Amino acid sequence: MDNAFYTTLNRQSGLMYEMRAVANNIANLSTTGFRKEGVIFAEHVAEMEDAEPSLSMAAASGRVINLQQGPLTETNGAFDFAIEGEGFFLVDTPEGHQLTRAGAFTPSPEGELVTPEGYRLLDLGGAPIFVPPLGGKVSLSGDGTLSADGLPIAQIGLYAPIDPIGLTHRGGTRFAAEGGVEPVEGGTILQGFLENSNVNPVEEIARMIEVQRAYELGQKFLDSEDERIRSVVQTLGSR
Repeated sequence: MDNAFYTTLNRQSGLMYEMRAVANNIANLSTTGFRKEGVIFAEHVAEMEDAEPSLSMAAASGRVINLQQGPLTETNGAFDFAIEGEGFFLVDTPEGHQLTRAGAFTPSPEGELVTPEGYRLLDLGGAPIFVPPLGGKVSLSGDGTLSADGLPIAQIGLYAPIDPIGLTHRGGTRFAAEGGVEPVEGGTILQGFLENSNVNPVEEIARMIEVQRAYELGQKFLDSEDERIRSVVQTLGSR
């Protein structure tokens, strides 16, 4: 099997990896707070023997998260929050503290604000946020200060990864920051709004078509190379 065959196989593997990323983006067009992902390709160049040209092979080495702001939708929900600008909400999960832009929260039976999965929303000091159990008007100011009947009860924290490159997808709309997180300023929290997915359907479908065509061209090359090798083997075997 020659180098061209190996290189094409490697390329096909990377294209499949990218196709899965694009398909996942399209599947989450309507997911609140979803961040689209792309694939990072790395090139590896190997020096060949006997003055042959160097061999270049590409590999899909990881995914990159697009942090572009998504459009906002007004819901008028008292515990629906959207971030305008930089920052993430910080939630407490069994795997540790994680970041999210999905701001659909609800009071738990214990009075804590939690995500739909039951993970607690944390304030600026990293503590759970409690709301009065007897109701009352809950309001939110732009800096994250949450009030009940005009009395401040907590300040929702906005956080960012210390190392943006270390941000990794952990399922749904949650992300882990391998290098830790830190409070961030500049973002505004809006009450009664939710941030939609930042996936552009037209761009993703166009990319899917592009990747599919590239994969088909690679498959045609592999088929022709396989046929060529079979023909050579048959020819040599008949002598």
